[in-house]
Amino acid sequence: NHVDQVLEQLSREPYPYPKIEIRKADSLFDYQYEDFTIVDYRHHPTIKAPVAV
Repeated sequence: NHVDQVLEQLSREPYPYPKIEIRKADSLFDYQYEDFTIVDYRHHPTIKAPVAV
């Protein structure tokens, strides 16, 4: 049962959205993974929950 974890998640105030920076490429087909950067990403601590296997 994960009721406590759900209540913890729902009680958290969301952070502002992060931004994404994209390097300008000459063509849509020139983009690589490294051309994208996430900026100002913040997160809350992990919520642990038992899982039955």
